[in-house]
This record gives sequence, structure tokens and C-alpha cells, in this order.
Amino acid sequence: MEVRVRDGDSFSYYGRLFRVPLELITDSNVKANAVSLKPGEKIVIPGYVSVPYTIEEDDTLWKIGNEKNVPIDAIMILNQMKNPNRLIPGEILYLPERIVKQNVSSKLPFGSGILVKQIKTLKKYYPFINVETIGTSVLGNPIQEIRIGKGLKKVHMNASFHANEWITTMIVMNLVNRYLISLTNRDAIRGINTINLYNETELSIVPMVNPDGVDLVLNGPPKSCRDEVVNINEGSNDFVHWKANIRGVDLNNQFPANWEIEQERKEPKSPAPRDYPGESSLSEPEAIAMANLMKKNHYDRILAFHTQGEEFYWGYEGFEPLESGILAKEFERVSGYKAIRNVDSHAGFKDWYIQEFKRPGFTIELGRGINPLPLSQFHDILLKVEGIFLASLYL
Repeated sequence: MEVRVRDGDSFSYYGRLFRVPLELITDSNVKANAVSLKPGEKIVIPGYVSVPYTIEEDDTLWKIGNEKNVPIDAIMILNQMKNPNRLIPGEILYLPERIVKQNVSSKLPFGSGILVKQIKTLKKYYPFINVETIGTSVLGNPIQEIRIGKGLKKVHMNASFHANEWITTMIVMNLVNRYLISLTNRDAIRGINTINLYNETELSIVPMVNPDGVDLVLNGPPKSCRDEVVNINEGSNDFVHWKANIRGVDLNNQFPANWEIEQERKEPKSPAPRDYPGESSLSEPEAIAMANLMKKNHYDRILAFHTQGEEFYWGYEGFEPLESGILAKEFERVSGYKAIRNVDSHAGFKDWYIQEFKRPGFTIELGRGINPLPLSQFHDILLKVEGIFLASLYL
């Protein structure tokens, strides 16, 4: 929601008037001079929208404010051209309305196009977040990163490495949306003051690593490569169990952590709906984008969300630090998921991260069943993983 600066206005006053943490207002208006705001300058108040209200007979600002539970000056700042002592019935006032409901839908599966729109909406309502495109997929779809917070600790999460695990994107986006709502509303989640998390931790999220694959599972093959993709799928037009990217390479078998072992023992030996590690490690643009993001930012810990099994893996070849075990115990406690240190697997994103940076990395397997998991599991998964999400930020 935009407001125009008046003489004497300040970020701290806006924070008190709209009951929004000062740092969120400051971070939403990085181009403004917080020390000396200019009258007439546009300032964004995060977590609010302005809504039209038709003035009725006998309305006064005081009456409207009391009925809507809105401070009088919060109304005046949106209606500076109105005479507060002479409201004209039938004319329109604009009222500030706090956002308390989620903008991200959990009712239907969504692909890369809807995700881009959802991220754009979150950026509009919560401009203190940062959104960057870290790379593009084989078909040119953006791979976007959302960053929230400004602390020294850096935590990264990602979802939908595998195409038919699209529910992980929905889970992550709902976690993000709830976190943002709690920040602007000064609400705690599970007793945790989230503004403290914002000030102490920078959260990085890539909600859809494999946009082409997700779109393929949900919408079928694009015309530009339909024949090639159907051929990889052994002539079938049913892509419900497809895990790979659009070229038939499993992105979670693409990383240089004993990749040669996986290449040697994995079947198939050519592009396929799942498990094919590619002709070389980091051959695919999606995997390259994720590797570059890690090298650029040196996160303190990473979480990769997959499905299924209600368990998580946290070790790799002994490279994991002692901190990983401490985090694993807490993740296990808050979620009920089973912590597994090692599995006979290589070349995964988590494997490479632990090997490369010697920092905690986790592959979190959400839910139970056969992929793709049904949306009927969504709320149960969300409830269990929320504890892991929060613990990864506060520990």
C-alpha cells in the first residue's frame, strides 16, 4: 500500500500508526532517505492494501475509524485531498486494510507460470523481500530465488528438484506466505517471535528448481519438444511419474559428489523419466544455477524438500559437521520425521553441498505414499514441516 509523505512524517511514525515493525518499512523503501523524507514522496507500507469505501449519510471519520478499527490518521494519510470535517455521501474514501489471509493457494497444483505470478504478488505486498532470477531452465523458464531477512546467519531451502514432487513447491510457498504475514502482523508462530528471526537470519528459497519438469507433469509436453519428450517416455503420453528435467536428466543426480559412481551403476544409461545422471555432472542449466547460487553465498545450512517417506537424510561420507547431528535431533523432535544419517546414494544436491562446504545439509522427504502425493496430504505435511522450517531459522 502506497502513502504520500506529509510534513513531519517518518518511518517510525508509520510503524506506530500501522503497527508494522520499523525495519520492515525501512527495508520496503530502500530508495527513500529514512532520515529526511520529502513531502509528496511515495512510501510503501508492507502487509497492507487500500480498499475503497463509499461514504454514507451521517458518516464521519471517527465513526468509520471505530467501525473499521482503523486510526483516524491512517485514513487521513490515504485521503489527503478530503476535508475530514465534510464527508460527502456517495464519494469514495480509501481505507487501509491489513493483510491477514494467505495469497498463495493450496487448492490446486500449479506450474511455473502461476508460481511467477505468486512471487510477483508477494513482492508487491511485502516489498522488503528480494526476488532474483538465478538462472533459466532448458526451455528458458526463470528459476527464481526469494530472500527474506538481513541477519548474518544464512539458510537456504529449495523444492521441486523432481518434477512429480510439485507439492513441495506448494508447501514451501505456503510456509513463506505465513512467515511474511506473521512479520507484518507482529504475530508469533508456535511461540516464536518471527521479527527476531528476520533480524538474525537471511532466508533464501528457490521454490521450483525444475520448472520445465513440473509443467510437463501437470500440463503435458510443450509443442516445441513434444516428440523428443514422448520418445524419452517410451511413447507414453502419461507423465505423472516423471521426475527428470525436460531433457530426461535427474537433477538430483547431477552434482560432483562421487557422480561417477552413480553414472556407473544407475539405470538407465540414457535420458529417461527418472534416475539418469546425465552425460557429465552439472550438465544441466538448472543444476548449474543451484551450484552457482551455493558458491556465491556460502549458506550456513541448506534444506532440500522432496517427497516421500516422512524422514530426512543429513550425512554424507563423514563430511558433515557435528552441528548437523544437533539440528537433526531437533528436526526429528519438532516434526516426528525419522532422521537418517547415511544412505547408499551419491551425486545429490545435499551430498555435494556437505562435501563442498562441510556444513549441514538435509534432504527432507515430505509425506507418505506414491509420488505425486495427493493434495489431501497437504495440510498434514504443512503442519509437520513447519517445525523444521522454524527450527532451521532459530537454531
